Amino acid sequence: MKTKIGQGIKSNFFGWWLLIVVPVVGIFVINLPPNLRLISDMFSEKSPAELDANYRYHFSETLINNPNQKEAIQQEIAFYQQRLAVDSRSGLNRAALAGSYLKMARATGEGGWFLLAEQAAQRSIADLPFDNRGALLVLARIAEARHDFATALRFAKQVGFDNEDAIALSVTSHLAMGKVSEANAAAEALVNRIPNLGSLTLRALVRESQGRDAEVLQDYQQAMAAEEPGEVGGSARARSLLGRFYARRGQFVQAKALFLEALRLVPRYPLALIYLADLETRQGNYREAEGYYSKVSAYSGPVATVFDRIVDRGMARVKDLQGDAIESRRLRDKAEAGLRQEQAAGGFGHRRDLASLLLEKGRSQDVTEALVLMQEEVKIRRDAVTLDTLARALSGAGEWQKADRVMAEIVRSGIRDAGMFYRAGAIARTLGKDTESRAYFQKSKEIDPSFDDRSRQALGLGSYEF
Repeated sequence: MKTKIGQGIKSNFFGWWLLIVVPVVGIFVINLPPNLRLISDMFSEKSPAELDANYRYHFSETLINNPNQKEAIQQEIAFYQQRLAVDSRSGLNRAALAGSYLKMARATGEGGWFLLAEQAAQRSIADLPFDNRGALLVLARIAEARHDFATALRFAKQVGFDNEDAIALSVTSHLAMGKVSEANAAAEALVNRIPNLGSLTLRALVRESQGRDAEVLQDYQQAMAAEEPGEVGGSARARSLLGRFYARRGQFVQAKALFLEALRLVPRYPLALIYLADLETRQGNYREAEGYYSKVSAYSGPVATVFDRIVDRGMARVKDLQGDAIESRRLRDKAEAGLRQEQAAGGFGHRRDLASLLLEKGRSQDVTEALVLMQEEVKIRRDAVTLDTLARALSGAGEWQKADRVMAEIVRSGIRDAGMFYRAGAIARTLGKDTESRAYFQKSKEIDPSFDDRSRQALGLGSYEF
């Protein structure tokens, strides 16, 4: 039997966006005082037993007295503020302050720090208009977070592509724009220049978007072999992204072990917690999923963060699966209100996230608005997740031929995603392309052998006979 397929794929609704908000080497956690930490988040000496030896962190002794990153950044901010109190026209000190604000934005997920970073960087350039790479890079990252990729790349070009940070920004911006060849070239240049944890992780992401699975695993293994004890945030991020890769291939045991290893390195790490919640949801462990989502919210505190909407939508999906339609609706309404408020404020709200949420709600007026949003979004962003969201909107609006063409573009990119191939099969089936549809469904199962009816329900996809 056919069911509606114009619903969200939870495993992707925060996908590539997080790659922009979460930087290559940053640490994205709120470090609470020790007396407020949950016992379950205390430091563990041992890696998960199921974890592949290639992915174990080999500097465990450095974790025992791991510094409070938020406090360290606050001290850094105070240091540059004091220097500017002495010389308020120092462009270099203000650029450094802007960089510290950006670190705090990444550490807390609070939008206000992004705005402070932007203002400080702009004033720095006014005071020091030449050779001010630090301020330009801050502005580039903020433009990228707003999905203004053309501006981000313009700033990166001003910095110069002899700068590793500028090259890394070129990788992520081109990847988000769907310019995979350009992203690949930049990633190769970055790895050739400095083959470290950050650059190899970036190249792995580019290769994943091309479906080069064996090379993805090779890059992650090399990245972790190259890691150093002082980059624990990057180490946690790499393991979280690799865990997501394994989860999308149905290898749940290894995925969970990687997420837990990331949390061993950086307790309360939002990316790992969110991916763990997604994994538990797919396996039908709804209480565990709620627990992980709750930890993201608990450690964020009362201040709004970029993770709030992800948590609300994830919890709404769990409530749906538990049959609690009232609470699910409340959580989606809450997420929608937050996204609309961010959009109206011109901040870091995201059209794709709002469109995805509207498609989950499924009313005709919501589908119409979602389609308008996505038609605008693809003008600036054409990665696979964005195109998949457009195809969902087109399907919901009954524009099946257009949806089929969009899915064909995704397939040509080479990406291996079971949910996307399943959607392509469902669209082809609706158009009477039975042979093509069966091939897509078979490809979906090949990518993820565990992709069954329960998985499709958890991911918000309809069910079709193979």
